[in-house]
Amino acid sequence: MRQPSVTARRVAAASVSLVLAAGAAACGPKDNDAKGAGGDSTPHKGGTLTVLNAEPQQDFDPARLYTSGGGNVPSLVFRTLTTRNRENGAAGAEVVPDLATDTGRPSKDATVWTYTLKKGLKYEDGTPITSADIKYGIERSFAPELSGGAPYLRDWLAGAADYQGPYKDDKGLDAIETPDERTIVFHLNKPEGEFPYLATQTQFTPVPKSKDTGTKYEEHPVSSGPYKVVRNDNDGERVTLERNPHWSADAERKAYPDKIDVRSGLDSSVINQRLSASQGADAAAVTTDTNLGPAELAKVTGDKDLASRVGTGHFGYTDYIAFNPTVKPFDDPKVRQAISYAIDRSSVVNAAGGSALAEPATTFLPDQKSFGYTPYDLFPAGKAGDPAKAKALLKEAGHAQGLTVTLTHSNAKDFETSPEIATAVQDALKKAGITVKLQGLEDNDYSDKIHNVKTEPGFFLAHWGADWPSGGPFLAPIFDGRQIVKDGANFNTGLLNDKSVNAEIDAINKLTDLDQAAKRWGALDKKIGEQALTVPLFHPVYKRLVGKDVKNVVISDWTGVLDISQVAVK
Repeated sequence: MRQPSVTARRVAAASVSLVLAAGAAACGPKDNDAKGAGGDSTPHKGGTLTVLNAEPQQDFDPARLYTSGGGNVPSLVFRTLTTRNRENGAAGAEVVPDLATDTGRPSKDATVWTYTLKKGLKYEDGTPITSADIKYGIERSFAPELSGGAPYLRDWLAGAADYQGPYKDDKGLDAIETPDERTIVFHLNKPEGEFPYLATQTQFTPVPKSKDTGTKYEEHPVSSGPYKVVRNDNDGERVTLERNPHWSADAERKAYPDKIDVRSGLDSSVINQRLSASQGADAAAVTTDTNLGPAELAKVTGDKDLASRVGTGHFGYTDYIAFNPTVKPFDDPKVRQAISYAIDRSSVVNAAGGSALAEPATTFLPDQKSFGYTPYDLFPAGKAGDPAKAKALLKEAGHAQGLTVTLTHSNAKDFETSPEIATAVQDALKKAGITVKLQGLEDNDYSDKIHNVKTEPGFFLAHWGADWPSGGPFLAPIFDGRQIVKDGANFNTGLLNDKSVNAEIDAINKLTDLDQAAKRWGALDKKIGEQALTVPLFHPVYKRLVGKDVKNVVISDWTGVLDISQVAVK
């Protein structure tokens, strides 16, 4: 999925989009209590919040956005049936009602989901929000000219696979019923216990058909949230939001500032310099897409004032080594196991910026309860690797004299799939008698190569992030054999098509008890891990500065970054 950046989903593929423009996930309030300067730390309404970003808030149309939990800036304008709980830490990984009265009422087999809208909901012009508007908003997301959002609806809704949207087919989707103005019913083609999570995506935003301007809708989308768009320059490079006077105050968004000024296209170092200095309007500024790098973090750590203005978060995300078992010698499990034992996670963590910015991983699922995290270390290498065990396995595999292999990585300076990480892997494997040649590719070439079944290398660096905090969207795209794409972007890097794994994914998807589902995802993670198709390396940690006058910093385990809907500047 693309999170930490803005694109959102296939963070794996697109190099972390969601966490950037949308927002990442987090630690508890103790680490995130950036109250701001001055004697009164109580948040008050008023003032202007400035957002300093590297990436523009492009495609500001609810149909086209790919977010996690509705995104960060987008969720100020677009309300959805459900949303993420806007609280610090693990509590923030829960899904809660937004426009709906609850998180959804499933049928016995979770193939039918029913929602009732709250009373008195209005758009920015004072007209009522109806269930038909939500149905229409979803249907327009199927239009080819408005593509880009999460793909689940096309997969999950009954009979929706070939639908081309209301501009070409005004009959709409039979899978979505609106028996009255406050009721909406979804008919799915298979059980999906996590439908309440999907209902947080911006495609569930109500759109009044009479105000739909097609591809131009992004210039002034009709607000259902606390703010309305009054300016959108250069496709999201400069976005100005002001209060929506008809907002039906909800339980999740605090909406303290009177105005929000989003400025993008800035260099990351400039953003952090401006936040650090906190001069003028920058004193009331935040970023939704720029982390502190290793050098910047070292400087900040030595300054008590700056250190008090750093928010720490953990988005559900894993950086790992991927194997293609159709390529020799990685078709041999013993070779894959040998590499797993040889990895020096301490050096990898250092290459990623140190322990403040990366945490070692031995499980594919992130270390968070909502994902179903179950601790395991199937190939225990300690902190510095176990080259002796690796050599023994290589000998058993017929490589007593060692191996020479090629590791493909990106040349992007992202501290994840970049040369620094590749070199750390190279050095560790050398101790085990494995000579690693490095193949660095420009980011687009790297992405194209590793996500194409025909060109996927045998040994490469990869990463994956979750569309929502659960094991489902984390494990299924990577390990469900039915999701292998032979003529398009493929994310099942190990080309695994195990009937027992596929069956367990289906069985868990039927569960509407998400706590029980989480336990099953954790157990499945361990079962898959036994095949050594990946080597989990680390989970990134996000460190972001806020201006000195920013108060009420909330960072949840859903997004990992500051939740802009909670921020106050007075």
